[in-house]
Amino acid sequence: MGRSSKVAVILPNPVKMNHICGQLVTLGMLFILVVVSCFVFYKDAYPLQFSRLSPPLNNEQVKLDRVLRAASMKNKTVILTTLNEAWAVPNSVFDLFLESFKIGDNIKNLLSHLVIIAMDQKAYERCLQVHPHCYALNVEGVDFTKEAYFMSPEYLKMVWSKIDFQRSVLEMGYNFLFTDADIMWFREPFTRFYEDTDLQISCDKYLFNNSYDLNNQPNSGFKYVKSNNRTVQFYKYWYESRTRYPNQHDQDVLKEIKFDPYVKEIALKIRFLNTLYFGGLCEPSKDMNQVCTMHANCCFGLQPKIHDLSLLLDDWRTTNLYHQKFDFEHYKPVEHEGKRD
Repeated sequence: MGRSSKVAVILPNPVKMNHICGQLVTLGMLFILVVVSCFVFYKDAYPLQFSRLSPPLNNEQVKLDRVLRAASMKNKTVILTTLNEAWAVPNSVFDLFLESFKIGDNIKNLLSHLVIIAMDQKAYERCLQVHPHCYALNVEGVDFTKEAYFMSPEYLKMVWSKIDFQRSVLEMGYNFLFTDADIMWFREPFTRFYEDTDLQISCDKYLFNNSYDLNNQPNSGFKYVKSNNRTVQFYKYWYESRTRYPNQHDQDVLKEIKFDPYVKEIALKIRFLNTLYFGGLCEPSKDMNQVCTMHANCCFGLQPKIHDLSLLLDDWRTTNLYHQKFDFEHYKPVEHEGKRD
């Protein structure tokens, strides 16, 4: 009992400790490197999915995302059109547009993927009465209720608000097929689109039978756009270019900027749609057995559009009923004073 007890204390070998600590530090650095690499790879591979995490969607974007999600195809593609009160009243352009889907060649099901962007309250109310997917786009300080006269200040604000809205849809990760409501649908168009293309757009004039030729005259009323960094950047550039080309609408500005070096810099893949499949009154399709859509372009004013589109649908019904040959060539652009769209 009188002896003092001794406790043996084994001290770690400093050389071994330094070796172990060095290994831990190395493993830790490798782990951080792997995490950062995966983070960068994910951001590059899925930029839009990543961007949706930060910053969060605001209230309007949440509403829009809910509508887009409900109408989306499996590959996150939606069909978009815009509508104001003048085109939304009964027996106007909107009714003809919806009718074309119903009498077209097995395309009624595409209405379930159509999102109608209402530019005013009356158009939104009418949309809710006849269609499940409606979104009210509010542009502060602008009244889109009445018919917008071609190239008027109201018209220009309307077309540029469409471009800005389409950019926001791309940023939310949705591909879209935008169609003006004065376009009649006869067949499913997706099988006629090009595979490896960011933006493909219809033409007023399709030149040299070449979908790559930038000299084609694009019509922004019908276009299929894939959601990626290139298209988002291009849409921002397109919208910002309105200040470089004042008092011009989106289509005329597009005709200018499609040649800009910036388009090559961002490697945007753009092609133009053949009027054989996507025709219009400017250049009608020559084969009714292949045409997918017909646009009342080169026809100005609400009443002339209603007149020509009504005839177009009547002829389609008659053709299908009696299996007659259908010829678009007798449709001629309607011109009159005070051009309107």
